[in-house]
Amino acid sequence: MSARCSALVLDFGGVISKTVFETHRQSEAALGLPAGTLGWMGPFDPATDPLWLEMQDDQISERDYWFIRAAETGRLVGEEWKDLPTFLQRIRGDDPSAMIRPEALAAIRAAKKAGRKLAILSNELDLFYGTGFRDKLPFLSDFDVIVDATYTKVLKPDPQSYGFVTSALGLDAERCVFVDDQLRNITGARSVGMHAVHFDVTRPSESYALVCGMLGILTGE
Repeated sequence: MSARCSALVLDFGGVISKTVFETHRQSEAALGLPAGTLGWMGPFDPATDPLWLEMQDDQISERDYWFIRAAETGRLVGEEWKDLPTFLQRIRGDDPSAMIRPEALAAIRAAKKAGRKLAILSNELDLFYGTGFRDKLPFLSDFDVIVDATYTKVLKPDPQSYGFVTSALGLDAERCVFVDDQLRNITGARSVGMHAVHFDVTRPSESYALVCGMLGILTGE
C-alpha cells in the first residue's frame, strides 16, 4: 500500500486539534466555572452526552451539536454566544497551537519529509475557528491543499467534497489516505476509493501509527 499512497488528507477538529471534550477542565478554568461543570463527554463517555448520540444517529448535524453546546456554555457565564469562533476563543484562549496534537505534528513533519502531499478536508474550519486563526498555526503552510466547506458549501460525506481534494492534489483517490473521527465521513471517503482511517480520539497515538504505516513513513525519521 505504501507504494501507492502518496498523500495524507486530514480532518482538522479532533484529528489535528484536540477535542473540546479533552480540554473541559482547562475550559472551566478559563471561564471561571467549578471543575466538573462541563459534563458532556462525547466519544469519551457517550452515556453522559445524549446530544452526541443524537448526532451520531444523524438526528442532528455536527454543526447543530456544536452550536447547541456553544449556546449552553455561554449561558453558564451569562453571555450569548451566537457563533463558534466566540465559543472556541472563550474556552481555549488566544493560542490555538496549545490545542494541537503532538502526534499530528509528528505525522505531518514525517509525511512532508518523505515527500508525501498534505491536505486538509474540513466541514467547518473557518466557521468554527474564525478566519484569523490560521496565521497562528505555522505548520499549516506545509499543506498543499486546504478544502473548507465553510466556503465550498459541500459537506463530507458528499462525494464531491473528496473530489475537491483529489482534483487539487492531482491524484487519484486510491493514492490518498484520509483520516477523520466521524464514521460517516470515513464511509464517504471509502466510497470514492480513498484509503481511510477512522481516527480514535481516545487513542490518538495508535491512530497516527496506523496512518503512518499506511503511508510507509516513520515519525522518527
